[in-house]
Amino acid sequence: MQISRTGNPRRVFAFFVTLAAVVCMAPPGSRSVHAQTAAGDSWPQFRGNLRLTGVAAAAPSATLKLLWTYEAGDSIDSSAAIADGVVYVGSVTGDLVALDLATGKLRWKYSTGNSIGESSPAVSRETVFIGDSAGVVHAVRVRDGSKLWTFKAEQEIKSSPTIADATVLIGSYDGHLYALDAASGKLRWKVETEGPVHATASVQDGVVYIAGCDENFRALRLTDGKELFHIAEGGNTAASATLDKDRAYIGTFNNEVMGLDLRARKVLWRYENPDRQFPFYSSAALGDGKVFIGGRDKLLHALDAATGKLVWTFTTRARVDSSPALAAGRVYVGSSDGRLYVLDAATGKKQWEFDAGAAIVASPAIAAGRVVVGSGDGKLYCFG
Repeated sequence: MQISRTGNPRRVFAFFVTLAAVVCMAPPGSRSVHAQTAAGDSWPQFRGNLRLTGVAAAAPSATLKLLWTYEAGDSIDSSAAIADGVVYVGSVTGDLVALDLATGKLRWKYSTGNSIGESSPAVSRETVFIGDSAGVVHAVRVRDGSKLWTFKAEQEIKSSPTIADATVLIGSYDGHLYALDAASGKLRWKVETEGPVHATASVQDGVVYIAGCDENFRALRLTDGKELFHIAEGGNTAASATLDKDRAYIGTFNNEVMGLDLRARKVLWRYENPDRQFPFYSSAALGDGKVFIGGRDKLLHALDAATGKLVWTFTTRARVDSSPALAAGRVYVGSSDGRLYVLDAATGKKQWEFDAGAAIVASPAIAAGRVVVGSGDGKLYCFG
């Protein structure tokens, strides 16, 4: 079962609860946002880093051109990872592919045997990890695409793996967050929630943060999964939390974006579009004192990170489920209208766009001056 992209999210959540829950900042002016960035030549996982800030160190050219495309054969909802000059991405065909970043040439293809939806690859050392629709976590050798190990959860995986201290963290629709040994795939611990774990875990200072379809935001100890605290969100959540020291930012199916105070363990602020109430499926990017997040109201929202006040919005022609990326004062984001947009982070003014001709729900990956993103017609694009 899966969270519908088109249905009423509250009704969907209530339905899953009926089925025994099978599915689903300091005061203004006193602090600045310190966004964790990916290394300049890499974007090793979903959102680029352990805090899921979506910030790249290496800025692409202000004016992009298409360098190459790769035909995957079916929809690419998975967001790419980039490491050591190689692009990794999954597709609905069930293939995890490794492509040369410079040329787009196929290096190898690994078949999971099942569809790969939104689970995005994560690369650590000599291994790339990804989950599939059958609930299998795959560990694949980067040198040749051969299988290292697999681990089977009880239901499908849309969560993307995060690797911290040789531990693979990944959620499943069976309601668990799993911690696996990166070298062997052996289960280290698992935590059961009251709904599907659709989101990707974020990590800082030895603490794992995860939101869920049970309307709770949890802080867990990385070493053993012990719950340190939880915050009631008041809404089913598919988005992943973005971290900044003692703050977290996340959107919900309750049509809100929230700023959470991790030290006080409470909601700091809530933002809702006063004119159009739609869910936030996109995960936020964080930089320049702002939270950037896409909404199903067809808008990209820029909010003041300290207060949650609206700074600007940019209107697209369809929902924005793609999670934005930041580089050198520019915001990169896809839309279901089929376009990749580049916006000025300070003003929201459009600087560039590319029409892919099919919905873009995957999130841009930025490394080595390149922007890589997939589309709903199975094409992977590389710009530079």
